[in-house]
Amino acid sequence: MRLSTRNQLSGTVSAIESGGVMAVVKVILDGGQQVTASITNDAVDDLALKPGTPVTVLVKSTEVMLAVDGDG
Repeated sequence: MRLSTRNQLSGTVSAIESGGVMAVVKVILDGGQQVTASITNDAVDDLALKPGTPVTVLVKSTEVMLAVDGDG
């Protein structure tokens, strides 16, 4: 599958916390950082997500911010 989204990060699902309609999915990226995504429970089921599932995190945003410590 080819996508126009340029920010594609490989990782593995580490945890899924299901709520009423939504689920919080935690992904450990290949570099060790953690990303959290909120998706529907239906999407979790459709994608057959469970801890250990390899995934690609797609980030599409209209705004990206950067921060640094100190005076630069």
